[in-house]
Amino acid sequence: MKRFLIADDHEAVRSGLRAVLEQRADWEVVAEANDGSKALAAAIANQPHVAIVDFSMPRMTGVEVARRIREYRLPTEVLIFTVHNSNLLAQEAFEAGARAFVLKSDANRLLLAAVESLLAHKPFCTESCSPESNEVSTGDRDRLSPRERLVVKLIAEGYSNKRIGAILNLSVKTAEAHRAAAMRKLDIHSTAGLVRYAVRARLLEA
Repeated sequence: MKRFLIADDHEAVRSGLRAVLEQRADWEVVAEANDGSKALAAAIANQPHVAIVDFSMPRMTGVEVARRIREYRLPTEVLIFTVHNSNLLAQEAFEAGARAFVLKSDANRLLLAAVESLLAHKPFCTESCSPESNEVSTGDRDRLSPRERLVVKLIAEGYSNKRIGAILNLSVKTAEAHRAAAMRKLDIHSTAGLVRYAVRARLLEA
């Protein structure tokens, strides 16, 4: 049984999300919260597989909830659910530890796909960066060396430069250099941008 936490300060939104999720026989909403502090407490108490967290909540933002979940090393993937279509907010969410960013206006089309990606421990970003809507050409992929593609893949999977260095038997400085080279070649300027690229290029399926 896959367990879910829903955190949003609007009861109607929580009810709608619950109805969508519990259409699946093996999915269960184990907790709800109407502010960020309660959301974190519920995540600690229930350790759900996925937490769907509103970006804008009282007492603690969704991004701060994601950051604290990562700090506590909970086995919970975080989906930031928001009305704000902003690359800066997406970047902030991914850097805090969230692994999916979905607009509320896209929920009917993308929510289940986002949740399924998280259950497979793969990141997901709303509409403009979904694999179906924005493929990366072979030429774009070929700009990167095999090592650079691997570094981008690991970044998208949530690993730090230090951890990437350990996995690939590289110094932190070399891992950072590969990251910088990939960003320069792709003209990408943020972690969120690299995550979106990795999703579009299907690097996470390798």
